[in-house]
Amino acid sequence: MKFPFEAAVDGLYPICGMLIGKDWVPGTAETREIIDKFRLTPFALLPSSSPAQIDQMLDLAQASFEGSTLTAYDRGRILDGVADRIERQADAFLEVMQIETGYTTVDCRNEIDRTVQTFRLSAEEARRLKGDVIPMAGAAGQGRRIGMTVRVPLGIVLAVTPFNAPLNTVAHKVGPAIAAGNTVVLKPASQTPRTACLMAQAFLDAGLPPGHLQVFHGGGVAVTHAMQDDRVRYIAFTGSTGVGAKIQAQAGLRRTQMELGSIAFTVLSDDADLDQALPKVVNAGYRKAGQVCTSIQILLVHRSILAEVEARLTKLVAGLHYGDPQSEGAICGPLISLDDATRVEAWINQAVEQGATLLAGGTREGAVVAPTLLSNVAPTMNVGCQEIFGPVVCIEAFDTIDGAIARVNATPYGLASGIFTNRLDDAFAAARRLRVGGVHVNETSSSRVDMMPYGGSKDSGFGREGPPYAIHEMTEERVISFTV
Repeated sequence: MKFPFEAAVDGLYPICGMLIGKDWVPGTAETREIIDKFRLTPFALLPSSSPAQIDQMLDLAQASFEGSTLTAYDRGRILDGVADRIERQADAFLEVMQIETGYTTVDCRNEIDRTVQTFRLSAEEARRLKGDVIPMAGAAGQGRRIGMTVRVPLGIVLAVTPFNAPLNTVAHKVGPAIAAGNTVVLKPASQTPRTACLMAQAFLDAGLPPGHLQVFHGGGVAVTHAMQDDRVRYIAFTGSTGVGAKIQAQAGLRRTQMELGSIAFTVLSDDADLDQALPKVVNAGYRKAGQVCTSIQILLVHRSILAEVEARLTKLVAGLHYGDPQSEGAICGPLISLDDATRVEAWINQAVEQGATLLAGGTREGAVVAPTLLSNVAPTMNVGCQEIFGPVVCIEAFDTIDGAIARVNATPYGLASGIFTNRLDDAFAAARRLRVGGVHVNETSSSRVDMMPYGGSKDSGFGREGPPYAIHEMTEERVISFTV
């Protein structure tokens, strides 16, 4: 199938274009290969955007922002239209996403469904964006004044998005930005650009005026060039903590939203309902091959139930179907690159050499790492103190809830944690004392719902996704008063 964003063909490979205004253009002669993540073969080419092209996008974005006549109703209608188109074109989105991510059919379908919901939520919020009434007459001498606030858009939003959610994370940045009345320049991940491009085409087809959403390609140099333009008023970034720190240093006084790295924990207390908890642990540990910021990396298990958890999880993990993401029933496909798969394999082997016990998995074929379960993991091992971003769950024992909370808080990260318990005192202790952005009781660290505020603390970043919360951050409050 030929897609609108395929701006040209170079030999055997289509070129993934960039969107300037309403046109998909091929960009510079410098290209990189986009790889089929399972077969490890190229199937398309990605150009870099030149500084002049990025400047042209920013000129158009600013002109579109200043000249926009879109009402809140219009923005909601367009966002609903995008959701409708993604639903109707779900098979096309699956085709594009699966080859460039390596995700299983189940994972791709789930992301498509969630993206539809994210855009519908954004549409609802666009239509009800409001301010407040200020009781000015309550101040001495102000009896004849009436006051109110309105929320106004900031201007150009620069969205820099990751490979691991190439549709829904993009939606969580673009949807609220458009709903709020901003314009957007989007830089999708170079490993998975085509999914975002197909989404951008859905915006054009839904009637978004040209210049309101544009797409450029490249690495850090391209992002830095865009950020040097002061007309960029908000930067929304999801990615590694190291890259986020560099972007934040360049942002100056401009607002940012940073969703960064994590080591995600889930706690199984001695009273946990294992029939409920263990299937959720498996899903949260191995979906998208563990390449989710909230994927369970460390499972803290009360020592009294450790043997049972290890035995039951070993059986569950060993029985997972993995490999070709298009195969029926596949739960876990390849990692995003051969280099990442090789690194994950090395960390597993290193942990075993240092005393960890391999309960399941541990093998690699190409970019596919078998779903792996380790026990006897120590916090000093790479798998215990660095983000692995692969299909590896590490079991550590704990004796008290205080010890479990201390273990989570000892890392520099704080995105989300889960705890399975039926004791209110333990649940509230976790909720009050875990220094993370989200605490989920009787759910895993990866139990995100798209309408909720989502973001971290400490080195996991700041700011919140979730349409109502992101829209609030992408607007500013203006006070208006009248003397009558």
